[in-house]
Amino acid sequence: MIDLHTVPTPNGHKISIALEELGLEYNVIPYDISKGDQFKPELLALNPNNKLPVIVDHDPISGGPEPMVVFETGAILLYLAEKTGKLISKDASIRFQQIQWLMFQVASVGPLQGQAHHFIRYARVQQDYARERYVNESLRQCRVLETQLQDQDYLAGDYSIADIACWPWLRALPLIDIHLDKDFPNLYAWFQRIDARPAVQRGKDLIHGWVYQLPPNFKMELDEKTWSYSFGEEQYRKR
Repeated sequence: MIDLHTVPTPNGHKISIALEELGLEYNVIPYDISKGDQFKPELLALNPNNKLPVIVDHDPISGGPEPMVVFETGAILLYLAEKTGKLISKDASIRFQQIQWLMFQVASVGPLQGQAHHFIRYARVQQDYARERYVNESLRQCRVLETQLQDQDYLAGDYSIADIACWPWLRALPLIDIHLDKDFPNLYAWFQRIDARPAVQRGKDLIHGWVYQLPPNFKMELDEKTWSYSFGEEQYRKR
């Protein structure tokens, strides 16, 4: 059994989708970061960086008696692929292509698009330069993926953890007014191909992500406590 400590975000959905695709038994432990759940001592004991998702595998790949804790979504996806022997190629050349596209997502797509979301939807002081920079970076990444998918159905070889890592973040692009169906035909076809998978539907609907229903460029107004938990004093307080 795997405990999945999670939230309804693109990063959270990466892992729930992978677990559904792999058919692994898991138990969901939801968190509400708007209420400061990410600072609970029980989570900090699992991830000192107070970020979600985190998994606790009670039947660890090591075979040892102690549960294995894994945080950071790239590490979690690699762990699950290694545990099951699925969603990653056994051919070394393809395997490392899949890993490099996984790294592209965790190092570039997520962090840079995340900044676009922040400056569009949350920043209290609007900064045109910051908005334009991170939206343009997100568009550039789409062009990179569009080129990669020019002659193939998936990012590298067969459907893999690389595709699973990217898909939830591309699902969030309309929130920053980027629409795959308008400018990225290869990427849009890839998105639709993955969206049609039953396990993807189950994984993304595991915890309802209401934010995906917001219109493009919607400005969120956070109360003082929620702001503090996310971007203010509570987020940066020494623990």
